[in-house]
Amino acid sequence: MSASSLPALPKVTIRSIHVAPLFGESPKGGWSAEIRPEDSVHALIAVHTEEGLTGHGSVFTDGRLVAAAVEVLEPLWRGENALEPERVTEKLHQNTFWMGRGGSLTHAISGIDIALWDILGKALGQPVGRLLGGTYRERVKPYCSLLMEEPARMADVIAPHRERGFRAFKIGWGPFGRRDDARLDEAIVRAAREAAGPDAQLFVDAGASDAQWPQGLKWALNTAQMLKDYGVGWFEEALRPDALEDFCVLRRASPVPIAGGEVLTRRQSFLPWLAKGAFDIVQPDVTKVGGISEQRRIAWLADEFGVKYVGHGWNTALGLAADLQLASAMPHCDLVEFIGGSPYVDGIVSEPFTVDGEGYLRIPARPGLGISLDPHALARFTHAPAALFAPA
Repeated sequence: MSASSLPALPKVTIRSIHVAPLFGESPKGGWSAEIRPEDSVHALIAVHTEEGLTGHGSVFTDGRLVAAAVEVLEPLWRGENALEPERVTEKLHQNTFWMGRGGSLTHAISGIDIALWDILGKALGQPVGRLLGGTYRERVKPYCSLLMEEPARMADVIAPHRERGFRAFKIGWGPFGRRDDARLDEAIVRAAREAAGPDAQLFVDAGASDAQWPQGLKWALNTAQMLKDYGVGWFEEALRPDALEDFCVLRRASPVPIAGGEVLTRRQSFLPWLAKGAFDIVQPDVTKVGGISEQRRIAWLADEFGVKYVGHGWNTALGLAADLQLASAMPHCDLVEFIGGSPYVDGIVSEPFTVDGEGYLRIPARPGLGISLDPHALARFTHAPAALFAPA
């Protein structure tokens, strides 16, 4: 059959967008103002179309902010073609500059964009990764993201996830760097290495984007030297998130790779960090950076600068699913983040994610994002879950 004889795909019209805040079992984040179970820090989005196709996305922010943003954006998205995610979401970005760039509107656009890619994949019968340009891999290694505790507790933190099959771990936040005690910091890392085992990959996240982070460049330099002795694969968020020049100094001097970028939003914000050499690994969050469309552009831009891309969309099953599709489409992406023990990942899908015997996750090959939400399970975590599956 010639290309000219193939039928044109008709427009798929956006009818409505539903926002579902998640709350009830929100996991701790290690923040100074700690997340309570009843807090909403993640929200799901459903984009419904006149033709009956629905796509799902995820946003890393308070659901009330997402709902307000979606309402503000409504004149721009209503009636648009759901099969054109990059054009539609760029329209949303370009026409809201005067309301502030990079904040709640950008976060909400992220979820809309992910849902539009889900719809495009379903309409074409293809996984999103293939639509992003091709499939470099069919599986990828997840690293289990866990909060640091006192050294004596680190074995209990890591053991259940090693038993599940994880062979890569990231420990972060908690008391690390917050008590001005280098011996405590090292004891935490030593205990984590012993619990993970010598064969496991281990990464360390200081969590310096937390409120009033007390440490500076000299602490980060000294800590990086210590981490080298424990085979740590990267040192993440070692400095306050706006300390660009200090990140550049740290990256040049550190014996371990330096990672960061999860707090940045919009592709333009990443340019100075990549151009000045602040990171060895860049970690945009697909659920707040602008979605799959924006994340793909950041990942390819990083590749041009020789910086490795690893996504940060760990916060819900849909964020993870988006990261898995992006991992399939990027040539050098060999890791995805997987939050340990969150019900908003395995607890909201029809088929839980499974780590294979070699510590890898299979990248879904079904159309769209390739996962299915479970409406009955979602009833535990949000009001009116049915609205995620059919327009009200």
